[in-house]
Amino acid sequence: MTICSLGHLQNRELMKAENKISFRNYKPEDFDEVMNLWKLTGMGGEERGDDNEVIMRTINAGGNLTLMIKENKIIGTFWLTHDNRRTFLHHFGIHPDFQGQGLATKLMGKCMQEIEKIGFQVKLEVHKENIPALKIYRKYGFVDFPEYELMMLRKLP
Repeated sequence: MTICSLGHLQNRELMKAENKISFRNYKPEDFDEVMNLWKLTGMGGEERGDDNEVIMRTINAGGNLTLMIKENKIIGTFWLTHDNRRTFLHHFGIHPDFQGQGLATKLMGKCMQEIEKIGFQVKLEVHKENIPALKIYRKYGFVDFPEYELMMLRKLP
């Protein structure tokens, strides 16, 4: 093999490594980067009660916040909690710079593996105008309940 073709192979391997996606569980030191992603995608923030204490409380109660990593950056998340009856899917999303690359399908595949481990029905909320999210959720078998209204009390009296 010539030096030139060896260099070409090394470059290809480097490109593959740079494009590699991995998953890992949340750690408290990830909070700022995760919160930035959630704010950027409109998935979360302080007004929703998303803080490190809440995240850790749900993890300690059997929940799971999974991070999708590319190039040492958090580019996607899904957060699963449960009440020993149902699993709740929160904050499923991909960083805007990485959308449109099929990564949501990879993230949902990992999410479904985790959901199967928990073993409960799954419930989620998604904005009616978030067409890409609706498509992927429906692709994985989630169904609409148009006869129900979503209601929430964010601030206790």
